[in-house]
Amino acid sequence: MSQHYFNGSHIAKLDQKNRFVLPIQMRHGLIEDGELQCTLALGQNGSLVIYKRSEIETIVERFRKKQHSPHLQKFFTLFFSTLHKTTCDSIGRISIPPMLKGAIGLKQEIVVAGVLNKIELWPKEIYEENLRLVLSGENSIASLAQDAFQLLDEEDRVKEEVLV
Repeated sequence: MSQHYFNGSHIAKLDQKNRFVLPIQMRHGLIEDGELQCTLALGQNGSLVIYKRSEIETIVERFRKKQHSPHLQKFFTLFFSTLHKTTCDSIGRISIPPMLKGAIGLKQEIVVAGVLNKIELWPKEIYEENLRLVLSGENSIASLAQDAFQLLDEEDRVKEEVLV
């Protein structure tokens, strides 16, 4: 059985109340036990992230085991203090708290990008610049793809060693 993953990208516009309409196919991926509940968080490299309920619960449980690691305290404070549990309204809008909007410099147009187990929200200008850099070869997609697939190979090799 394959597990759901998010993919695709869409341009959305924030309204005066910092809400945007989440594409319907992405909304369906957030539904668990008949309810659409999700968590909005600071992402990496200047994005926001939407996690479905079970995904954030898994992350929290894994972090809970590391909560007393001194070198992670600042990260944990920042990460957990900026988590916002949310849902969509009746027409599929999600509200972005002003603090998170300001933290990554969101303006009116945003890119909503499905990325495996999460949905990323990017300022449109930053997303387009990242895409331009990759397509121009400045951040070679071939090199990035090689690194990604190498990680999969390493994971398979570790699993095989455990079985032997």
